[in-house]
Amino acid sequence: MISSSPTSKDTLKSLLRRLWAHIGIRRRRQFSLLAVLMVVSSFAEMLSIGAVLPFLGVLASPNFVYDHSLAEPFIRLFNISSSDQLLLPITILFIIAVLMASGIRMFLLWATTRLSFAMGADLSLEIYRRTLYQPYAVHLSRNSSEIIDGISIKINNTIYNVILPSITLVSSALLISSILVVLYLMSPMIALVTLGGFGSIYAVIIILTKRKILRHGQRVASESSRLIQNLQEGLGGIRDVLLDSSQEVYIQTYQATDQELRRSQASNLFISQSPRFGMEALGMVLIALLAYWMSNQPSGVSAAIPLLGAFALGAQRMLPILQQAFYGWTNIRAMQPTLKLVLGLLDQTLSNNLGCEGQQILFEKSIRFNNVSFKYDSTDNPVLSRFNLEIPKGSRIGFIGETGSGKSTLLDILMGLLNPVSGSLDVDGVEISEKNKIAWQKHIAHVPQTIFLSDRSIAENIAFGVDIAEIDLLKVKKVTKQAQISDVIESLPNQYDTKVGERGVRLSGGQRQRIGIARALYKEADVIILDEATSALDSHTEEALMRAIVSLDKNITVFMIAHRITTLKDCDMIVELGSGGVLKIVSFEDLI
Repeated sequence: MISSSPTSKDTLKSLLRRLWAHIGIRRRRQFSLLAVLMVVSSFAEMLSIGAVLPFLGVLASPNFVYDHSLAEPFIRLFNISSSDQLLLPITILFIIAVLMASGIRMFLLWATTRLSFAMGADLSLEIYRRTLYQPYAVHLSRNSSEIIDGISIKINNTIYNVILPSITLVSSALLISSILVVLYLMSPMIALVTLGGFGSIYAVIIILTKRKILRHGQRVASESSRLIQNLQEGLGGIRDVLLDSSQEVYIQTYQATDQELRRSQASNLFISQSPRFGMEALGMVLIALLAYWMSNQPSGVSAAIPLLGAFALGAQRMLPILQQAFYGWTNIRAMQPTLKLVLGLLDQTLSNNLGCEGQQILFEKSIRFNNVSFKYDSTDNPVLSRFNLEIPKGSRIGFIGETGSGKSTLLDILMGLLNPVSGSLDVDGVEISEKNKIAWQKHIAHVPQTIFLSDRSIAENIAFGVDIAEIDLLKVKKVTKQAQISDVIESLPNQYDTKVGERGVRLSGGQRQRIGIARALYKEADVIILDEATSALDSHTEEALMRAIVSLDKNITVFMIAHRITTLKDCDMIVELGSGGVLKIVSFEDLI
């Protein structure tokens, strides 16, 4: 499992830089356009705040504005002859400036949200894609709840708490800068008081809370994965849970995990939102103090009103933006451990031969295991050790041996799912490698002991992985007859369109097994692997099915691991495995 505790190398800045590296060129161009819109929005904000000064000036002292040198072009443009005529046009211009700024900010919010979720969709798809293309050994080594949590929950958290806040922080920085510029042009002292008063308090809060936020974020990252695991185990084993009356065990585990998760989320939410109330009170205090100070100046209260109005509007605009920026920062900080996990999934390596079958593999003569050795971990004992075996094309081969003798591992190597530690698998003298593995796997159909069925129709499960519009129903019917299940399917009301339920829950174990065999036959592979595939069938059905398999085209090579020895009676040879290699090769007659 990927560690969620950030190290010195996993600083927030470096994690964000790695995340940006995974954003596609198209999204980066869209972000560039969004940045232009942010600049436009900041200028609109400057205009709306700047319009406050003449508007309040006209209300407080129209003659002063009328006699001001900056008002001359405006007076000539509108042909104004007295100070009383200034009020209406300046009011209209002020309203237009405010509405325009609000409209641009609303459009910016829409664009930011759309782009953030588009980026999230790209990242989620990339994680899913990279996960599906990982080697089989990687999937064996980790819990599926980690992947499900990463794709479904952690990527959503990344959208809401990293991507969207990051874009918002950039926008907020531009807006705050524009507001401060306007306030500085009106009064440098007001700008400094605003920046010093509000900015210093947020800076202190950030310094005091950043470690606590990170600690809560680590809990959220770890507990969310445990929560998914608990749900999977409780619901996945519901039959045993009901039989053992162990519901309370899973409920208590879920409760403890969920409470810890919610408590950490609530703590971070409180830290991110609580400064707002103090800032609002501070804003009112600053306005009162400035009003008192300016009213004692020689120019009097009338001159102070426009500046106080500009400060009040600036503070009213700046406080929500500052709070939004702080809220975004706390979310990003809290997401640092989760972001590391997401990047771990995004950084999964892909083969250079992705989507390419490489050189074609012809299977016309034989399959050979050459001194194949394999173990699952560097500390484990070898499952196979210098294993040698040659299988002619068209053979029916049975494998027997005690549990742990390497039967299933051997077949996984044959299918290219596991790579030997040493030695090689050769087909017609050509070694199977990463370059031609996909081409070789197209020759193979696999029927495991437990058949995976999706909650779709019987026809879709037989033609597994084939687009529904491209399913050959005649071929589906043909293979169901070979698999001895066509009578059962055709007796159902919806026949081949019947839904099988989650994991085939609406079918019996034997029916699921026969659909799995029909799936293998539908693929028209020339190598069929049956890994205890008939263990769930009654003896009569198994015998009929084995007759059908034996009667298949003689060019089809069949490998079988069987629970019952009698299942192997039609095999050309039976290989007994043990001690990491072949103990003996016998016929069925010699075996019994």
